[in-house]
Amino acid sequence: MGINIPVACKSCPCGYVFISRKLLNAKVNERSSPTIAEKFCLIFPPKSGIEGPPVQCGLKRFSTAEAVETGHPSRMRERTLTMETLNPQVKAVEYAVRGPIVIKAGDLERRLQQGVKQPFTEVIKANIGDAHAMGQQPITFLRQVVALCCFPELMDSPSFPDDAKQRAKRILQDCGGQSLGSYSASQGVECIRQDIADYITHRDQGVPSDWNNIYLTTGASDGIMSILKLLVSGEASSRTGVMIPIPQYPLYSAAISELGAVQINYYLDEANCWALDIEELQQAYLTAKQHCQPRVLCIINPGNPTGRQFFINPAGIFQVYQDNVYSSNCQFHSFKKVLFEMGSEYFNNVELASFHSTSKGYTGECGFRGGYMEVLNMDPQVKAQLVKLLSVRLCPPVSGQAAMNVIVNPPRVDEPSYAQFTKEKSSVLDALAHKARLTEQILNSVPGIKCNPVQGAMYAFPQIFIPPRAIQEAQSLSIAPDMLYCLQLLEETGICVVPGNGFGQREGTYHFRMTILPSPEKLKVLLEKLKEFHLRFLEKYSQQEPSKTSTAKCHSNQTDDPFT
Repeated sequence: MGINIPVACKSCPCGYVFISRKLLNAKVNERSSPTIAEKFCLIFPPKSGIEGPPVQCGLKRFSTAEAVETGHPSRMRERTLTMETLNPQVKAVEYAVRGPIVIKAGDLERRLQQGVKQPFTEVIKANIGDAHAMGQQPITFLRQVVALCCFPELMDSPSFPDDAKQRAKRILQDCGGQSLGSYSASQGVECIRQDIADYITHRDQGVPSDWNNIYLTTGASDGIMSILKLLVSGEASSRTGVMIPIPQYPLYSAAISELGAVQINYYLDEANCWALDIEELQQAYLTAKQHCQPRVLCIINPGNPTGRQFFINPAGIFQVYQDNVYSSNCQFHSFKKVLFEMGSEYFNNVELASFHSTSKGYTGECGFRGGYMEVLNMDPQVKAQLVKLLSVRLCPPVSGQAAMNVIVNPPRVDEPSYAQFTKEKSSVLDALAHKARLTEQILNSVPGIKCNPVQGAMYAFPQIFIPPRAIQEAQSLSIAPDMLYCLQLLEETGICVVPGNGFGQREGTYHFRMTILPSPEKLKVLLEKLKEFHLRFLEKYSQQEPSKTSTAKCHSNQTDDPFT
């Protein structure tokens, strides 16, 4: 009879239903449609298990789409993976940026496409920093180099400038078989690592960078996870503690949960434009030492979600974002450069890991998943373990490595692509600066909203006043008050933002994070809709109830500050 494979049979009472593969193939080949065939249903007698010859049961037509095991519930095998057996550290992971609000936004978007009437005509996804999805145009030179690497036949085309061709040829020469489709070394393509080291040296005004300390990564997230995996160890009071800024980007809290480390919060000073308070940092460290071993200090610079740029005297491991500052009175300074200026005692001893990616800044190439990390003062034996760990995932996407190379090795002033590249880069950064000012100005004009200046990154994190009645309603629904706010904002306006509770915030304060990436025209519409919604929200929940005194007066005028 050939090899038997399980199929469904609605006419059979037995769960052990099989069909001869040879018979099925013969019948399928006789017909024009490969999805329909005739088959003899062959079952094993229930009482005798699978021993003995099969018994013919009947003839029916079936679709191969039905070919799944259906057996009796009593005979179904128990699932190995259930919520009870699932890794508890996975269940502890939360990632607000793509959480319930975003899922609901996708559902509303599908309903609009199906013609279901909503109070709005489109869903505006201001929840995530996906620059190109929000309309930002790619940098021409970057796309040219990657295109040439992907399809070298374009080298003969006069449409591509010589400087793009030269970079593509250099990258391909370091790729196996001179193809972007080959694996690279686990640390990354060698010439790209060398270019990154040169870029860092130039960025830090001569502070040397060794390309042997450079590792290409799948976005910054991949590198951060790799470093944290090296650092997390111990049990109980000796378990690794990771200090993260609050508010923080949820990658860090999610990674800490996944790895079973201890999260140590240090709060940024919102009243002082999200500045870092050294006393707060020291207090968080001393308190944490009572129940874990603080070994990692994470810095996000410029801040996500706050958009704040800040500096401190370093004393541990840092995370640094780069090329993402556009405020006219701010300039990026790497912690590596600060260490160097503090002297050899720090520069030669403090263990520092810094990260950069193609996703943010003026390129916004999120989909390439390109990134790198530079690791300083790592023990040589530990570095070997890092290389081993990176080898498990073979290598980062080589196309993303090529994109990262363009960011660190852009056109020089004497090259043909320089003028267009500079124009496009300046245009993106100028637009971000303009939209940051626009966001701050409009939000701060709304009673019950306060927004600090956005100096870099691509987000605003305004504080919102939520009346006590709204807080009570949220509690009755077992959701956070700012989740209630953001859900209603989405349902009434189609604007998708992320509640502040997903990033962390001081108790009794409420926020949301929004991206400033939409076009100036769409951003202005978004902000005006948000303003109108907020005023309706305050009026709805601040109305005086019978026999009760009004709990808030937020909607009166801007001088009656609901935050005071």
